[in-house]
Amino acid sequence: MAILYLDTSALVKLYVRETGTERMLALAHPDAGHRLAIVSLSRIEFRAAIRRRAKLGDVEPLVAEGLLRDFGQHAANIFQVQPLNDVVLDEAAGAIDRHALRAYDAVQLGGCLALRSSLRSAIEVQFVCADASLFAAACADGLTAINPCEE
Repeated sequence: MAILYLDTSALVKLYVRETGTERMLALAHPDAGHRLAIVSLSRIEFRAAIRRRAKLGDVEPLVAEGLLRDFGQHAANIFQVQPLNDVVLDEAAGAIDRHALRAYDAVQLGGCLALRSSLRSAIEVQFVCADASLFAAACADGLTAINPCEE
């Protein structure tokens, strides 16, 4: 068992069919035995991704509403939510100093690093993302990383 920390590029694949969705569904399936974690900022990034797709016509408006509702329920009941706090922001600032990351990507990585350092158990935290530069930064920072778009 591991904690799979999902950045938004991986998280969206659980709700919208795209490259990597099948692998994400397999990783997140209860039979896989993993816990799922996100940073609280993912609520905003997820909403932005779904609303953008609805405005572009990639997702029907009623479907988008259902996806947002489902995600809200999952965020409350399924996902472990790493709060956006000073520890996460400090980790994100360090990630920006070490890597060429956008601010929100650094917050995603910072959230995972903060979660990993807060655990007192032998549970491994694995970073799941589909963004190449963020994936590389996570690996460079010693995290086991999974890109759901690659087998």
